[in-house]
Amino acid sequence: MNYRHAYHAGNFADVLKHAVLIAVIDHLKKKDKAFRVLDTHAGIGHYDLSGEQAQKTGEWRDGIGRLIDITPSHQAAPLLAPYLELVREANGAGPLTQYPGSPEIARRLLRAQDRLTLTELHHEDHAALAERFAGDHQVRVVELDAWLALGGFVPFKEKRGMVIVDPAFEEPDEYRTLAAGIFKATRRWMTGTYVAWYPIKDTKALEHFYRMMIDTGLRKMLRTEFQVARPTKDGTLKACGMLILNPPFTLEAQLRGALPWLAKILAQGPGASGTVDWLVPE
Repeated sequence: MNYRHAYHAGNFADVLKHAVLIAVIDHLKKKDKAFRVLDTHAGIGHYDLSGEQAQKTGEWRDGIGRLIDITPSHQAAPLLAPYLELVREANGAGPLTQYPGSPEIARRLLRAQDRLTLTELHHEDHAALAERFAGDHQVRVVELDAWLALGGFVPFKEKRGMVIVDPAFEEPDEYRTLAAGIFKATRRWMTGTYVAWYPIKDTKALEHFYRMMIDTGLRKMLRTEFQVARPTKDGTLKACGMLILNPPFTLEAQLRGALPWLAKILAQGPGASGTVDWLVPE
């Protein structure tokens, strides 16, 4: 993928990823005890959809752009309504020009007792991220390789929380690295919720990733896949997936309710669909 996230902010993959992120955090907030969120590939945290990079691809127009002015169906609302409300709040009374990335979304949802750790290796992006959260005592921003962060920052002292892993998938062995990173982290902290996003392009590599995750012996792995059209020969991203370890017990039903409606609204061609199943049950 041609990756810096500003080119892809607000696209169909972000819609799914950020709706799931919000659902997990909202579930964590059902208990008063503090939690922490670790975002291993944080980016710059917030994106200007009127900026040069977002305008160059225009991917957001077929993602959040299609959703911002409509009301989700009754079945889709439990997953998507909180997400849409948050994006609307980020834009105020004006038109859709601002898109909150996962760091900004997580920060908006934290309570006074909760904390957020953000790691970003790209020097310029880290600088922008650090500036955005400067002086915020609930947020720690670290310039660090994501895979070192995944192994080094868990378990959290809060003993509760989630880790979101959203790699660039620029390297040929990224699926293997993702599987190894999650396994390493769970050896140190088994009870946390891990949310891993990935593109769906190379089906052979993807099947190998699933096999590696099954072979870890980990349990409670919920899988969701979403595509806006059948894969194209030019390699344009049309499908993505998420693997959620130790998901909230409500998430499966939320995804089942939302994906058919979301596939209809965000379809870019024949074959748009969404699925949810257990890669490994409890």
